[in-house]
Amino acid sequence: MRPPGWASPRGIVVTIVAIGAFSLLAYTQMTPQTQGREEVIATIIKNWQQAHPASERFVILPDFNNHAVLDKDTSLIWELSPTPTAVTWNEARSTCVTRTTGGQKGWRLPAPAEMRSLVGPAVDSPIPNIPPGHPFVNIQPTAYWTVVPEANQPSYARYVDAFLGNVLSFIKIYTYPVWCVRGPIKPDEE
Repeated sequence: MRPPGWASPRGIVVTIVAIGAFSLLAYTQMTPQTQGREEVIATIIKNWQQAHPASERFVILPDFNNHAVLDKDTSLIWELSPTPTAVTWNEARSTCVTRTTGGQKGWRLPAPAEMRSLVGPAVDSPIPNIPPGHPFVNIQPTAYWTVVPEANQPSYARYVDAFLGNVLSFIKIYTYPVWCVRGPIKPDEE
């Protein structure tokens, strides 16, 4: 007979195995399931794409020599082909103001909310998250400048990540491509 407080070797092994099994079960319950996460993301994207089909949403405009696209969801007119060259924020503003696309003037940098309206739900993607079947060409796998300077940091301006739709700020002398838009500016809704 063992003195009180001593456990048998078999009892110790059973306890260690039980603790290990419980820890593994708890860990798998707390860790997000990759397959389940990917299925949820795929469902979100599919639902968004079905609610905003590119074939019904975007119209190439003959009045702009087929160089501009009307987004019927927002009533904004976008350049068919954004400028692929990365420029500073001040150069981006000048580029749009002096732009003549499709024989038309009146272009400007988009507000962050306007730029975000082109991208779908925020998902990590190797390509810009614009609805499949969109008519745009020359979309760069990067971010695009917006019209909004950062109020509390004068040397910064906002840009939109074309992959996730995140609105971020960066120093104005950094370079991103330009995607000009026409239409009344919409208030920024971040």
